[in-house]
Amino acid sequence: MKKQVQKVLSYFAVFEPFEEGGYGVLFPDFPGCVTFGKDFEEARKKAKEVLELWIEELAAYKQEIPKRKARPIIDEVEIVASI
Repeated sequence: MKKQVQKVLSYFAVFEPFEEGGYGVLFPDFPGCVTFGKDFEEARKKAKEVLELWIEELAAYKQEIPKRKARPIIDEVEIVASI
């Protein structure tokens, strides 16, 4: 029986607050891997769960697990618009 190797992986998650409450979560390194929670703590817990499942699926199908990219920069861009 082949021994499984465990690694600690770290990826950036973007938590976006919803107007109606709660947070949406996305992972820049995993397009399509998203989740949400009714508060920040729940969103954080669910983010960990969904990312673990996503990576398990990639490993099960022997697909490449992405390496973490550079830290995303999130900034506000202010414009003047005639609307």
